[in-house]
Amino acid sequence: MVEHDALTATREAYDAAAPTYAELFRDTLRDRPLDRAILGAFAEVVRASGDGQVADLGCGPGHVTAYLNELGLSACGVDASPTMIKLARQAYPGLRFDVGSMAELDIADGLLGGVLSRWSIIHTPPEELPVILAEFHRVLAPGGHLLLGFSASEDASHPTQAFDHTVALAYRWSPDHLAAMLREFGLAEVARMVREPQPTDRRQFQEIQLLARKA
Repeated sequence: MVEHDALTATREAYDAAAPTYAELFRDTLRDRPLDRAILGAFAEVVRASGDGQVADLGCGPGHVTAYLNELGLSACGVDASPTMIKLARQAYPGLRFDVGSMAELDIADGLLGGVLSRWSIIHTPPEELPVILAEFHRVLAPGGHLLLGFSASEDASHPTQAFDHTVALAYRWSPDHLAAMLREFGLAEVARMVREPQPTDRRQFQEIQLLARKA
């Protein structure tokens, strides 16, 4: 596995935060009906196009991987943090979780019907993101779907905007710019969901979920 400074820093930060993170986010989908809806749509299109094999990349403590499995997908999780993977394996012993990097996935070409990247690209420096998008394309089967979640930048004229994520340095993206990048890697946007920040949200950022399909 090729190590990058940003990856190492992010892995170490999430290793340290893993127990707290798992406790805070274990039931997060319960109070987010829109997230459940887009995940349900993702599961439906993946099942319709193949055998339902999905990788949850940047899976953290595994709660979303488990939800995908409940939706009828054959879901596995990958995360750079060994501590996160340890917690995921403990919480969901019937599912597969592996330590790995999104830049070098140990997954065969064209194997997957779906890739979920739920706020897992936000710690990737912009200059390194093309490598990851190329990996998403490589592991997806023709007709496979990618669901990509991220926070939106405020100024469309600037494709990225750094912000303090507390755990590690993170980046927001212009949705149109990121959709254009996906097209460059053979992933055509199918739909997007925009969630406006609520008054109680700690960060007043739009949340974007882009659904794209490999030709």
